[in-house]
Amino acid sequence: MAMAKESGVVVIGGGGGGGGGGGGGRLVEMCIAAASASAESVERWRRQRRTLDRLPSHLADALLRRLLRRRLLYPSLLESLMCRVFQYSIEEVDLKGENSVDAEWLAYLGSFRYLRTLKLVHCRSINNSSIWPISGMSTLKELDLSRCSKITDAAIRNVISIESLEKLYLAETRVTANGVMLLSSLKNLCLLDLGGIPVTNEALSSLQVLTRIEYLDVWGSSVTNAGAAKLTAFPRLNFLNLAWTNVTVLPYLPSLRVLNMSNCTVHSIFDGDHRTSIPLTKFLVSGSTLTDIDESFSYIEASSLTFLDMSGCSVSNFSFLEKLKRLEHLDLRSTKIVDNTIELVANIGVSLRDLNLSHANLTSYGVSALAGAVMNIESLSLGHTGIDDSALSYIGMMPSLRMVDLSHTHIKGFIYWGRGNRERTLSLCALQNLKHLENLNLDDTQLKDEVVQPLSSLKELNSLYLKSDYLSDITLHALSSLSNLKVLGFRGTVLSNSGLLLYMPPPTLEVLDLRLCWLLTEDAVLAFCRGHPQIEVRHELVEKVNAERGGSVASSHLNKMTQIRSKGMNFPQVARGNTTANFVDERIKYSMEELMELKHLPVSSSSPHGTHIPPELRRTELCMHIHLE
Repeated sequence: MAMAKESGVVVIGGGGGGGGGGGGGRLVEMCIAAASASAESVERWRRQRRTLDRLPSHLADALLRRLLRRRLLYPSLLESLMCRVFQYSIEEVDLKGENSVDAEWLAYLGSFRYLRTLKLVHCRSINNSSIWPISGMSTLKELDLSRCSKITDAAIRNVISIESLEKLYLAETRVTANGVMLLSSLKNLCLLDLGGIPVTNEALSSLQVLTRIEYLDVWGSSVTNAGAAKLTAFPRLNFLNLAWTNVTVLPYLPSLRVLNMSNCTVHSIFDGDHRTSIPLTKFLVSGSTLTDIDESFSYIEASSLTFLDMSGCSVSNFSFLEKLKRLEHLDLRSTKIVDNTIELVANIGVSLRDLNLSHANLTSYGVSALAGAVMNIESLSLGHTGIDDSALSYIGMMPSLRMVDLSHTHIKGFIYWGRGNRERTLSLCALQNLKHLENLNLDDTQLKDEVVQPLSSLKELNSLYLKSDYLSDITLHALSSLSNLKVLGFRGTVLSNSGLLLYMPPPTLEVLDLRLCWLLTEDAVLAFCRGHPQIEVRHELVEKVNAERGGSVASSHLNKMTQIRSKGMNFPQVARGNTTANFVDERIKYSMEELMELKHLPVSSSSPHGTHIPPELRRTELCMHIHLE
């Protein structure tokens, strides 16, 4: 496949091979980018009748996705492109969350001769009549209507005419049990997602004829033990989600590998006389009540289980962990695990990759049991626990760590030692041993400017979250040396206008979260946005201006919801919408005299790496208790 750009038009000619190596891949990317650069560029190549004739499916899919992302695709363009570009080449269309997609769109999509996958997740304008144009399609294998709130039983009559369907998603639609029973005619179904709709025992029983089902999701349904007993009719069932149901026990399902019974009351995983254990690989019981935990785990083949989520479970006996030597992911958030039982986790050993102990009653002593035992762990969450700086030395002995969550802990950044505890050393230095650390959360700790210097040596960091009343310009400027940083949270700090404007962000930075930085003014924040349009700046003042201007300020990514969850790391969340409800006026922490002094402070002209912070800005613990009269 040869591609070239001539006079602003992307020309794709015949050729052999499927890409020609890395250089060819870059050329293809450049051509697709040029073809979707603007409405004008689209119009130019659209007029060239042979420009994109018979485009290979993977390139047509890529071009369609790019046009969608750039908001350059609309029904009339689909009509003009259909015959020469998309009608005979497009195999997959993903329109997730596109509220403009309606029956007109589907009228054109229904003419795509080789369409295999159509995803319409959360398309609010899609209704029952919208589905009619795709009825009877012989090539469609996958249809996703999840969260299309206008889809009811009436749409199912058109859906069942697509006899080729193998995967069907109807979660959180308005389909009822009557509509579910109509699906029994889709004999090729192997995946069926009915989550969040009122599936009854009778409806589930009617689906027994679908013997090819491997994936079944009925979370939040009305299914009980009587309905669950019918699951034996699915001999290939591999994945089963029964979360938020009244099912307490299951029949013996030897083919099952993934089971979700979160927020259920579990008496026994499998009932009956079968004593042969089942090789589950993933077991999720988050928020569930397990009446007999030993009985439940007795049916699971210990050597096969690699993923276990027990977050929010009320169990206090964790002896079952002794047998689970193959676990890679273990979630014990908000459980009753304590320092004395953490040894059971440590005994899992080198197989453990992801461990979440947030909101548990743990101290640094419990963390010490993990040091030297879980050498291959990559993700460790200890937020909202009782650990302090002494835990950092043990964390530093886990060399494979890529993500560490230490938010809402007692970490101060230093530790006392020596005779009479008169010597002080920076505890964050222990993290310098973590050569692969990419994601670090230190929100709501007690860090001060003078202790954060070791963070500047963590060169692999791409996400760093800081929130402390004692951090100021000095810390922000010190972090400029983190050359791979993409996301920086610097919330609730004493950052000044001059400190922000003198900050030189690394070229990789995409998101700068400055919410609750109360000293910043609107002019300073917007000036920074204009100077760094590639950075999404988050601050209450930006949100205010954005609302007033109808969603447009200097920062080009202001409204983009960036999702950074690298390896289990959750981005700190603040409710959108009413920002004033979450904004704390930090001025109450100062006396009237201090506020007047701050108001008249001159703008600093210091260099970025030597910014002088007036004493008034360096809060002491005493300042935290001062309120305005």
